[in-house]
Amino acid sequence: MQVVLRSVGIVAPGLPDWELASPVLTGAAPYVATPLQAPPPMGLAPNERRRASLATRLALEAARQAADAEARPDRLPSVFASSDGDMTLIERMCHAIYREGTTPSPTVFQNSVHNAMSGYWAIATGCRQPSTSIAAGDGSFAAGLLEAAVQVTTCQRSLLLVACDVPAPPILHPHRTFCCAFACALLLAPARVPDSGTPLTLSLDGRDTHGRDTVMVEPALEAMRLGNPAARALPLLTAVAAGRTGELVLPYWPDLPLAVRVGQAS
Repeated sequence: MQVVLRSVGIVAPGLPDWELASPVLTGAAPYVATPLQAPPPMGLAPNERRRASLATRLALEAARQAADAEARPDRLPSVFASSDGDMTLIERMCHAIYREGTTPSPTVFQNSVHNAMSGYWAIATGCRQPSTSIAAGDGSFAAGLLEAAVQVTTCQRSLLLVACDVPAPPILHPHRTFCCAFACALLLAPARVPDSGTPLTLSLDGRDTHGRDTVMVEPALEAMRLGNPAARALPLLTAVAAGRTGELVLPYWPDLPLAVRVGQAS
Protein backbone atom coordinates (compact mmCIF):
# COMPACT_ATOMS: atom_id res chain seq x y z
CA MET A 1 0.00 0.00 0.00
CA GLN A 2 1.56 3.28 -1.10
CA VAL A 3 0.81 6.92 -0.24
CA VAL A 4 2.70 10.16 -0.68
CA LEU A 5 3.89 12.31 2.21
CA ARG A 6 3.46 15.94 1.21
CA SER A 7 4.42 17.86 4.36
CA VAL A 8 5.32 17.42 8.03
CA GLY A 9 4.65 19.26 11.30
CA ILE A 10 6.46 18.62 14.58
CA VAL A 11 6.47 20.09 18.09
CA ALA A 12 8.83 18.68 20.74
CA PRO A 13 11.59 19.92 23.07
CA GLY A 14 14.32 21.27 20.80
CA LEU A 15 12.22 20.52 17.69
CA PRO A 16 9.75 23.41 17.44
CA ASP A 17 8.86 23.01 13.76
CA TRP A 18 9.86 21.05 10.66
CA GLU A 19 12.22 23.70 9.28
CA LEU A 20 14.32 23.74 12.46
CA ALA A 21 13.93 20.03 13.19
CA SER A 22 15.10 18.76 9.79
CA PRO A 23 18.83 19.62 10.16
CA VAL A 24 18.80 18.23 13.70
CA LEU A 25 17.26 14.95 12.59
CA THR A 26 19.78 14.55 9.77
CA GLY A 27 22.76 15.37 12.02
CA ALA A 28 23.58 18.63 10.22
CA ALA A 29 22.85 20.57 13.44
CA PRO A 30 23.28 19.47 17.07
CA TYR A 31 20.26 18.57 19.15
CA VAL A 32 19.64 21.02 22.00
CA ALA A 33 16.76 20.19 24.34
CA THR A 34 15.29 23.68 24.54
CA PRO A 35 12.02 24.09 26.48
CA LEU A 36 8.86 23.04 24.73
CA GLN A 37 6.78 25.84 23.21
CA ALA A 38 3.03 25.29 22.92
CA PRO A 39 1.50 28.31 21.18
CA PRO A 40 -2.21 29.08 21.63
CA PRO A 41 -4.24 27.32 18.91
CA MET A 42 -5.04 29.64 16.03
CA GLY A 43 -8.63 29.88 14.90
CA LEU A 44 -10.21 29.29 18.31
CA ALA A 45 -12.24 31.82 20.26
CA PRO A 46 -10.54 33.14 23.44
CA ASN A 47 -12.60 30.95 25.79
CA GLU A 48 -11.82 27.85 23.71
CA ARG A 49 -8.10 28.68 23.66
CA ARG A 50 -8.16 28.87 27.47
CA ARG A 51 -9.82 25.46 27.72
CA ALA A 52 -7.41 23.76 25.33
CA SER A 53 -5.05 21.40 27.17
CA LEU A 54 -1.34 20.98 26.46
CA ALA A 55 -2.06 17.93 24.30
CA THR A 56 -4.59 19.86 22.24
CA ARG A 57 -2.28 22.86 21.79
CA LEU A 58 0.60 20.66 20.63
CA ALA A 59 -1.56 18.57 18.31
CA LEU A 60 -3.13 21.62 16.70
CA GLU A 61 0.24 23.33 16.21
CA ALA A 62 1.71 20.25 14.50
CA ALA A 63 -1.46 19.92 12.39
CA ARG A 64 -1.29 23.59 11.40
CA GLN A 65 2.31 23.22 10.23
CA ALA A 66 1.56 20.17 8.09
CA ALA A 67 -1.73 21.52 6.73
CA ASP A 68 -0.07 24.73 5.50
CA ALA A 69 0.71 22.81 2.29
CA GLU A 70 -3.03 22.36 1.69
CA ALA A 71 -4.99 25.26 0.20
CA ARG A 72 -8.16 24.20 2.03
CA PRO A 73 -7.40 22.49 5.37
CA ASP A 74 -11.12 22.61 6.13
CA ARG A 75 -11.58 19.94 3.43
CA LEU A 76 -9.10 17.48 4.94
CA PRO A 77 -10.28 14.28 6.64
CA SER A 78 -8.06 13.41 9.59
CA VAL A 79 -6.74 10.67 11.84
CA PHE A 80 -5.64 11.57 15.38
CA ALA A 81 -3.48 9.01 17.21
CA SER A 82 -2.68 9.11 20.92
CA SER A 83 -1.78 6.21 23.19
CA ASP A 84 -3.35 7.63 26.37
CA GLY A 85 -4.96 10.95 25.52
CA ASP A 86 -4.73 13.66 28.19
CA MET A 87 -3.86 11.84 31.42
CA THR A 88 -3.90 15.04 33.47
CA LEU A 89 -7.60 15.45 32.78
CA ILE A 90 -8.20 11.75 33.44
CA GLU A 91 -6.53 12.16 36.84
CA ARG A 92 -8.66 15.23 37.62
CA MET A 93 -11.85 13.33 36.76
CA CYS A 94 -10.88 10.36 38.92
CA HIS A 95 -9.93 12.67 41.79
CA ALA A 96 -13.27 14.49 41.61
CA ILE A 97 -15.27 11.27 41.55
CA TYR A 98 -13.30 9.16 44.04
CA ARG A 99 -11.74 11.63 46.47
CA GLU A 100 -14.27 14.44 46.48
CA GLY A 101 -17.42 12.53 45.49
CA THR A 102 -18.39 15.26 43.04
CA THR A 103 -19.26 15.37 39.36
CA PRO A 104 -16.35 16.43 37.11
CA SER A 105 -16.74 19.90 35.64
CA PRO A 106 -18.17 20.08 32.10
CA THR A 107 -14.90 21.59 30.86
CA VAL A 108 -12.80 18.74 32.26
CA PHE A 109 -15.19 16.11 30.88
CA GLN A 110 -15.36 17.81 27.47
CA ASN A 111 -11.57 17.80 27.13
CA SER A 112 -11.06 14.28 28.53
CA VAL A 113 -12.67 12.36 25.68
CA HIS A 114 -10.24 10.79 23.22
CA ASN A 115 -11.45 12.82 20.24
CA ALA A 116 -11.08 16.20 21.98
CA MET A 117 -8.02 17.09 19.88
CA SER A 118 -9.82 16.37 16.61
CA GLY A 119 -12.83 18.32 17.85
CA TYR A 120 -10.75 21.41 18.54
CA TRP A 121 -9.08 21.05 15.13
CA ALA A 122 -12.51 20.94 13.47
CA ILE A 123 -13.57 24.08 15.35
CA ALA A 124 -10.33 25.93 14.56
CA THR A 125 -10.45 25.19 10.82
CA GLY A 126 -14.20 24.92 10.27
CA CYS A 127 -13.60 21.39 9.00
CA ARG A 128 -16.63 19.08 8.71
CA GLN A 129 -14.80 16.17 7.12
CA PRO A 130 -14.64 12.72 8.78
CA SER A 131 -12.13 12.27 11.60
CA THR A 132 -10.91 9.11 13.32
CA SER A 133 -9.36 9.09 16.81
CA ILE A 134 -7.30 6.00 17.52
CA ALA A 135 -5.33 4.49 20.43
CA ALA A 136 -3.09 1.41 20.31
CA GLY A 137 -0.72 1.73 23.25
CA ASP A 138 2.94 2.10 22.30
CA GLY A 139 2.05 1.24 18.70
CA SER A 140 -0.33 4.18 18.34
CA PHE A 141 1.73 6.06 15.75
CA ALA A 142 2.03 3.01 13.49
CA ALA A 143 -1.69 2.27 13.99
CA GLY A 144 -2.55 5.84 13.05
CA LEU A 145 -0.27 5.75 9.99
CA LEU A 146 -1.78 2.47 8.83
CA GLU A 147 -5.34 3.74 9.33
CA ALA A 148 -4.51 6.97 7.51
CA ALA A 149 -2.91 5.13 4.58
CA VAL A 150 -5.92 2.82 4.24
CA GLN A 151 -8.28 5.81 4.11
CA VAL A 152 -6.11 7.68 1.60
CA THR A 153 -5.86 4.61 -0.64
CA THR A 154 -9.54 3.73 -0.37
CA CYS A 155 -10.97 7.22 -0.80
CA GLN A 156 -8.22 8.56 -3.08
CA ARG A 157 -8.01 11.91 -1.30
CA SER A 158 -5.53 13.72 0.93
CA LEU A 159 -5.69 13.26 4.70
CA LEU A 160 -4.03 14.69 7.79
CA LEU A 161 -2.47 12.33 10.36
CA VAL A 162 -1.71 13.81 13.80
CA ALA A 163 0.03 11.94 16.65
CA CYS A 164 0.45 13.38 20.14
CA ASP A 165 1.25 12.17 23.66
CA VAL A 166 2.07 14.16 26.79
CA PRO A 167 3.47 13.06 30.18
CA ALA A 168 1.15 11.92 32.94
CA PRO A 169 0.69 13.83 36.21
CA PRO A 170 2.84 12.68 39.16
CA ILE A 171 0.30 10.19 40.53
CA LEU A 172 0.08 8.34 37.18
CA HIS A 173 3.64 8.89 35.99
CA PRO A 174 5.07 5.69 37.59
CA HIS A 175 2.45 3.65 35.76
CA ARG A 176 2.80 5.38 32.36
CA THR A 177 6.20 7.04 32.13
CA PHE A 178 6.79 9.46 29.26
CA CYS A 179 10.01 11.47 29.06
CA CYS A 180 8.49 14.54 27.39
CA ALA A 181 5.61 15.80 25.28
CA PHE A 182 5.71 15.16 21.53
CA ALA A 183 3.42 15.88 18.59
CA CYS A 184 3.81 15.42 14.85
CA ALA A 185 1.56 15.63 11.81
CA LEU A 186 1.80 14.18 8.30
CA LEU A 187 -0.15 15.39 5.28
CA LEU A 188 -0.68 12.30 3.13
CA ALA A 189 -1.92 12.12 -0.47
CA PRO A 190 -2.80 9.29 -2.89
CA ALA A 191 0.07 7.63 -4.73
CA ARG A 192 -1.34 8.68 -8.11
CA VAL A 193 0.46 12.02 -7.69
CA PRO A 194 4.01 10.75 -6.93
CA ASP A 195 5.77 14.02 -7.75
CA SER A 196 4.00 15.85 -4.92
CA GLY A 197 6.17 14.50 -2.10
CA THR A 198 7.90 11.46 -0.63
CA PRO A 199 6.41 8.04 -1.48
CA LEU A 200 5.76 5.76 1.49
CA THR A 201 5.04 2.07 0.99
CA LEU A 202 3.51 0.33 4.02
CA SER A 203 3.31 -3.36 4.82
CA LEU A 204 2.71 -5.43 7.95
CA ASP A 205 5.71 -7.67 8.60
CA GLY A 206 5.03 -10.92 10.45
CA ARG A 207 8.56 -12.32 10.19
CA ASP A 208 10.96 -12.65 13.15
CA THR A 209 10.87 -9.08 14.44
CA HIS A 210 12.78 -9.14 17.72
CA GLY A 211 14.98 -6.06 17.99
CA ARG A 212 14.26 -4.88 14.46
CA ASP A 213 12.72 -1.48 15.26
CA THR A 214 14.60 1.32 13.53
CA VAL A 215 16.41 3.47 16.10
CA MET A 216 17.85 6.99 16.25
CA VAL A 217 21.62 7.58 16.13
CA GLU A 218 21.55 10.61 18.45
CA PRO A 219 21.18 9.27 22.04
CA ALA A 220 18.91 12.11 23.18
CA LEU A 221 16.59 11.58 20.22
CA GLU A 222 16.60 7.82 20.79
CA ALA A 223 15.61 8.47 24.41
CA MET A 224 12.78 10.65 23.09
CA ARG A 225 11.70 7.90 20.68
CA LEU A 226 11.59 5.33 23.46
CA GLY A 227 10.07 7.75 25.96
CA ASN A 228 6.95 8.81 24.07
CA PRO A 229 4.68 6.64 21.86
CA ALA A 230 4.05 9.48 19.38
CA ALA A 231 7.82 9.93 19.02
CA ARG A 232 8.07 6.46 17.48
CA ALA A 233 7.63 8.55 14.32
CA LEU A 234 11.18 9.95 14.59
CA PRO A 235 12.97 7.36 12.37
CA LEU A 236 10.43 7.99 9.60
CA LEU A 237 10.74 11.76 9.96
CA THR A 238 14.53 11.44 9.90
CA ALA A 239 14.50 9.45 6.67
CA VAL A 240 12.17 12.00 5.06
CA ALA A 241 14.30 14.95 6.22
CA ALA A 242 17.44 13.29 4.81
CA GLY A 243 15.79 12.38 1.52
CA ARG A 244 16.90 8.83 2.22
CA THR A 245 15.51 5.84 0.33
CA GLY A 246 15.17 2.59 2.24
CA GLU A 247 13.04 0.52 4.60
CA LEU A 248 12.48 1.12 8.29
CA VAL A 249 10.49 -0.71 10.93
CA LEU A 250 8.00 0.95 13.30
CA PRO A 251 6.58 -0.81 16.38
CA TYR A 252 2.92 -1.76 16.03
CA TRP A 253 1.97 -4.97 17.88
CA PRO A 254 4.63 -7.03 19.73
CA ASP A 255 4.99 -9.58 16.91
CA LEU A 256 3.69 -7.48 14.03
CA PRO A 257 5.63 -4.30 13.23
CA LEU A 258 4.88 -1.90 10.42
CA ALA A 259 7.47 -1.86 7.64
CA VAL A 260 7.72 1.46 5.77
CA ARG A 261 9.73 1.92 2.59
CA VAL A 262 10.63 5.58 2.12
CA GLY A 263 11.05 6.66 -1.51
CA GLN A 264 10.42 4.73 -4.69
CA ALA A 265 11.24 1.02 -4.67
CA SER A 266 14.36 0.16 -6.64
